Amino acid sequence: MNWLTNFIPPRIRSIVGEQKEVPDNFWAKCPSCEKMLFHTDLSANHNVCHYCNHHLRLPVKERLVMLFDGGKYEVLETPKVELDPLKFKDKERYIDRMKRSQAKTGLRDAITLAKGQICGLDAVIAAFNFSFMGGSMGMAVGEGIVKAAQEAVKTKSAFIVIPASGGARMQEGMLSLIQMPRTMVAVEMVKDAKLPYIVVLTDPTTGGVSASFAMVGDVHIAEPGAQIGFAGPNVIKETVREKLPEGFQTAEHLLKHGMVDMIVPRKEMKNTIGALIGLLLQKPYTKDPKKNGRRDNDQTEGGSVQGADSSGAGSKAAAKGQANDNERAAARRALEQVRIAHAAVKKLGRNAGPQTDILQANDDQELADTAQMPVSGSAAGE
Repeated sequence: MNWLTNFIPPRIRSIVGEQKEVPDNFWAKCPSCEKMLFHTDLSANHNVCHYCNHHLRLPVKERLVMLFDGGKYEVLETPKVELDPLKFKDKERYIDRMKRSQAKTGLRDAITLAKGQICGLDAVIAAFNFSFMGGSMGMAVGEGIVKAAQEAVKTKSAFIVIPASGGARMQEGMLSLIQMPRTMVAVEMVKDAKLPYIVVLTDPTTGGVSASFAMVGDVHIAEPGAQIGFAGPNVIKETVREKLPEGFQTAEHLLKHGMVDMIVPRKEMKNTIGALIGLLLQKPYTKDPKKNGRRDNDQTEGGSVQGADSSGAGSKAAAKGQANDNERAAARRALEQVRIAHAAVKKLGRNAGPQTDILQANDDQELADTAQMPVSGSAAGE
C-alpha cells in the first residue's frame, strides 16, 4: 500500500465515476454465422438469427407462448415417478444430477404438458426441454406422453409432440427403454380416436425418441436445420467407414428423402399447425394475424402506403405495387401449404372429405384471380 493505491485510484474514480460491469448474458453468439446477437432482439425473433436465419434452441415456456392463442395455456402436472429407481451412480449419484437439473430448470423432468387453443382449435402439447439432462426420456417422460395422449382423447383435442432429445436416459436402464413401446401405445390411442397427431421435430431429435413416437406422426414438421436421426453422424461414419452425404441428418436432408413432410420457419409454425388441425378435423380455424410480433407483410405494406400519401402519386403507386407483390407471394405460400397438408392427409389413407377438395378448388381460383393483379404499382402509374 502506498500513496499511488490510496490516492490516485479514488481520485480517478471520483472523476470518471464507477465503472459498471456488462452482464454476461447481454449478447449471444450465433453458432452458424458467429455474429453477435443482442438478447432482446433475439428473444423478440423467437431465438432465430436475423442475419443467417439459423434457428437456435428455444426454451419450452417461450415456445408454448408462441404457439398458443394469446400465449395463454394450462399446464398439466407431470406424473410423479421415483427419481432414482436403480440407485444408479457413475461419477456422481443419479439423484444428485436430477436435483441439480430440477433446480436449474424449475421443472420436475424433461417434459412439459400443456393444453389450450391454437388458431381457435383445442390442442394438447407435450414439449421437451433439452436443458434438462439433454431432454432424455425416462419414466417421467413416458408417463407424461401417456397422460397427454389421454387428455387429448378425453377433450377431443389435437395431440402435438415437440421432441428435443438425445434419446433414452441410460441412468434408468431398461425402465427407460420400455417407455418406447408405452409411448407408441399412447399414440395409437390418439389415432384410434380419429384425432390429429402432429410431431414438430426440433434440434436435436435422436435416439430412442426418434425410434418411437417421434416418427409415427400423421404429419411431421421440422424446423430449419434441425438434427434428426438415431445414432450420431460420427458414430455412423465410424461404423460404415464411408463419407456421409452433405447435410446428413438435417431436416433438409430428411425432407428430400421423404422422412419429413415439411420444413416450417418458427414464425410460421403456429398458423401452419392450426391449418393442419383444421384440415384433419375438418373444422374452421382462425389464422393468427401476427407473425414474429408484427403484422403480416401485406398489412404492414398497407401502412407504408398510407404514410406515403404526402410524397406524391408516384411513391404511392410504387408502394401499392409492392403490397400487391406481397399479396401474390403470400397467396402462393398459403396455397402450397394447403396442398402439402392435403397430400399428407391422402398419404395417411384417411378420408379427407369433400371439404378439402372444395377448399383447394377455391384456393386455385383465388390464386388465379390474384395473378391477374398489376405487376407493379410503378408500371400502373406509367
